[in-house]
Amino acid sequence: MNIRRVAFDHPDAVKLNDAVQAEYHVRYGDGGDSTPLAPADFSPPSGLYLIAYDDSGTPVASGGWRAQDANETGNLDGDAELKRMFVIEQMRGRGLARRILAALEEDARAAGRIRMVLETGTMQPEAVALYASSGYEPCEKFGYYRFHEESLCYAKRF
Repeated sequence: MNIRRVAFDHPDAVKLNDAVQAEYHVRYGDGGDSTPLAPADFSPPSGLYLIAYDDSGTPVASGGWRAQDANETGNLDGDAELKRMFVIEQMRGRGLARRILAALEEDARAAGRIRMVLETGTMQPEAVALYASSGYEPCEKFGYYRFHEESLCYAKRF
C-alpha cells in the first residue's frame, strides 16, 4: 500500500470523492455532503490531501485536513478539520483509514494545529468506531451540518 499526497482536484481524488458522495446518498438518502470545499483548502501548509493506492496503482482510500480558525460555524483557533475520509468497500477492514488518519494527524500537528475536529453522521457507525478508538471525543457541533440531528462532531487535542 502506497499513501501519496495529491491535490484535492486530482483525478483520483475526484473519483474517490464521487464514490463517497454516492455512499452518503445511500446512507442518508439525499444529495451527498454539501459542505463547501475548495482545492486550495488542502494545500500545504494549511492542509493536506492523501490517497492510498493498492499495489496495482488503483486509488482505494482518501482523507484530508484543512486549517480552520474561529469562525461563525463553530470552529476554534488552531483547528484542523478532517474531511473526506473514505475507503472503497472491498478494501475496508485492513487498517487503511487508521493509517491515513495517523498521517493526517501528524501533518496537522507539524503545521501547528492544536486540535483535529471532524463531523460525521449517525448512519456511519464504522466512522464513529474508528474515531472513538483513535482518541476522539464528542464536541460541540460545528460546520455546515451543525444544526442537523444526524450530525455528530468529534475532536482530539494534540
